[in-house]
This record gives sequence, C-alpha cells and structure tokens, in this order.
Amino acid sequence: MPPVNSGIENSTNSPATRFSPGWVLAAALVGISFAGPLVRLSAADPLAIAVWRLAFSLIIVAVALLLSGQWREWRQLKLAEIALAGAAGVALAFHFWAWNTSIHLTTIAASVTLVSLQPPIVIGISSIFLHETPSRRQVLGITLAVLGAMVIAIPAWLDHSAGKPASALLGNLLAVSAAFTAAIYYTIGRHLRIKYGIWSYVGLCYGACAIALLLMAWTTGVHLAPQPGREIGIFAGLAIGPMLLGHTGLNWALKYMPAYVVNLIVLGEPLGATILGALIPAIRQIPSAATIAGGAIVLTGVLLAASATVSGRDLAA
Repeated sequence: MPPVNSGIENSTNSPATRFSPGWVLAAALVGISFAGPLVRLSAADPLAIAVWRLAFSLIIVAVALLLSGQWREWRQLKLAEIALAGAAGVALAFHFWAWNTSIHLTTIAASVTLVSLQPPIVIGISSIFLHETPSRRQVLGITLAVLGAMVIAIPAWLDHSAGKPASALLGNLLAVSAAFTAAIYYTIGRHLRIKYGIWSYVGLCYGACAIALLLMAWTTGVHLAPQPGREIGIFAGLAIGPMLLGHTGLNWALKYMPAYVVNLIVLGEPLGATILGALIPAIRQIPSAATIAGGAIVLTGVLLAASATVSGRDLAA
C-alpha cells in the first residue's frame, strides 16, 4: 500500500511540511518534562492517573480526527497494522503504570533518568528483531548507561536509614521496565507513522492504551471515580502537556526520523523534570549526589549509543 499523505505530513523535503521536526521535538521536551512533577503531585492510584490522562487525551484526539478527516485512513488499515497499533497501545499502558508507580516509590530525578534508557533499548530491539548489529560505539554507550543506572539504584538498595530502601529499589526497577515498554511503543510507532497520519495513528494507539488500562484497573479493583477537583486538574494537565504536546509531538516526528533519533529528546527530560521537582514548593525534591552522578553517566551513555548508526540503516524503518 502506498504511503498516505496527510496534509502537513509529507516528506520533510516538501514545501507542504509546515513544522520543523526540531521545533516540534523542543515543544515535546517541554511537555514531557512536566510529567514527573505532575504525577508526583497526584494522590491517585497510578492506574487511575493513567486512565484519566488517556480519557482527556482521547477527547481532543477525537475532535482532531473529525476536523482533519484522518479517520478515513482507518479504512486502509490491514489486520497486521491494527494488531501492531494495539500492541503499541498495550506497551504504552504498561509504560504508564510502571512509570507512574515508580514516581511514588523513588525520586523524580532517579525515575526520569532511568526511563531515559529508551534509546539504547531501541537499538537492542533492532539488533534482535531486525538483525542489525550494534557498533562498538553503541556497545560502549549501552554499557555506560547500565553502569549509570546502577549508580542511581544501588544507594537506594543499601541505604537502610531511608526507611523504605526496598520501595526505592522497586521504583528504580519499575522505571527501567517503563523504558523497555516505551522503546517497544516508539519502535512500532516509527513503522506505522511512515504510512499513516498523526491523528489516525494515535487514535488507534491511545485507544488501545485506554482499553488496556481500564482492564488493568478493573482486574485490580482500582477506584477511578469520582475524583477530587484537584486531581481532575492534574489529569487534565497531564493530557495537555506530557500526552498531547509531548507524546503526540514525538509520534509526529517519527514520520520523519528514526525512533532512536526521536528518542534522543528524552535525554532532556531528567534535567527539566529535576529542575521542576526542585522548584515546585509542594515537592522540593533536591537530587542526591548519587542521582546527579549516575544521571550524568546514563545520559552520556545513551547519547553515545543513540547517536551512532546501525549497519548504515535507520533503526526502525
């Protein structure tokens, strides 16, 4: 099936492209940087946070689908593509659950730094499923990132004076698992976004994510409603900033760039989220020396790994 042209989403060399991917990624970075602090401010269950975040997001996506007419692209979907979009949504659902939970168990700085392991994980997935062998530079970068993650996680394991060392370690492990599920989500997105418009793709993906989250909440007995007005405000903020500006901006860029290039934007999230977490009075979470040192190592390794090419081919084309 030939690629579907969707207005602004033609080739990056076409004059029809209205937005520079660089500017869209910069806006997406601003959006995702608010995710950690907003989740930290919420007192709701991690699954409830994710369900409401998706619910508000899907309202806006539905309006965009109607106005853009991209819902017509669904007629051209193949069964395999529907299954892939569903798999991306399920991966995103587990990403949100794991990461929302980690934010309440460990520090914002540690959680957002560990979840930024996504780019080297994308390289690993590509090596296994696309038979693309990492270069020495990528292996070195991945090794550095893992060492940095250990620098962040081990003190929480050993610090018995913190009161809940096991909880902090669990939070760090959940953040790493959220990086794996995010890598799957973005790799699938790169494959489907080459053919389909932004709203037709995220409509399917976010819809599958919402269904998966509702099933998870139902099976675990999580209370979803009613929610206090303060929580509703936080959920709406998560939908507008991290979800629509952040995730949708990143998904938009996947049409023009390999997944590992788009994922480079997550490298800026630890800095933005840590600054916000330290400045917001209700949080005032000053990062520890171990978190700062480990974060610097993780980001160095991720940048080194993700900036290299894989066998001369785009990672997730």
